[in-house]
Amino acid sequence: MGTKTDPGIFKSMKLAGRSLGLFAIVSTAIVAVTFFGTEDQILENEKQALLKSLHVLIPQSTHDNDLFVDTIDLNISMLSYRNKPVTIYRARKDGLPSAAIFNVTAPDGYTGAIRMLVAINIDNSIAGVRVISHKETPGLGDAIDIEKSDWITNFDGHSLSNPRVSHWRVKKDGGHFDQLTGATITPRAIVKMVKKTLQYFSEHHQAVFASANRQVDTGKSHEQP
Repeated sequence: MGTKTDPGIFKSMKLAGRSLGLFAIVSTAIVAVTFFGTEDQILENEKQALLKSLHVLIPQSTHDNDLFVDTIDLNISMLSYRNKPVTIYRARKDGLPSAAIFNVTAPDGYTGAIRMLVAINIDNSIAGVRVISHKETPGLGDAIDIEKSDWITNFDGHSLSNPRVSHWRVKKDGGHFDQLTGATITPRAIVKMVKKTLQYFSEHHQAVFASANRQVDTGKSHEQP
């Protein structure tokens, strides 16, 4: 003979199922509200962090315009990462160009892409370089971070004539720039990208400052040896 199932058990299971369903809905709602409630703050925090880096590279005393407003996105084949436009922040003083800051990505780091800001003065010299995100090896490649070491400041003041173009390499490759102890691939990737950014700006700086805000261009550059 079959055993009868207590109807109370089915009732309890239904109630438990409904409770779990209600809990899932409420939890999802709370997460959604929290996300949308903090999304604007997260974006604002990221903007302020980026602005701080921009002003470290290009001090406010050297420009009187809003770097977040005077900005363009250019499709630059030699600098674009995954075919994405390169954002350029333009600094001006009394209406005249003073510097440009390129938000570029070196795709060939040791453990992945390295995002950085390359600031170039109007005279084609480096105002400064800062890494803003990377996944390089802690204790080795992460020395590219200004908070870890001052290696990244070695670019300050240099140009395509100081050192000459052929010496825009790490010393291990016969160039001018120091590599990191125990790490060569990481600095090699950064030196290469800084050089390419300098080359692009030296050939197109007039167009960079003449372009309307957020204009997308297809400018290319002929990389020198």
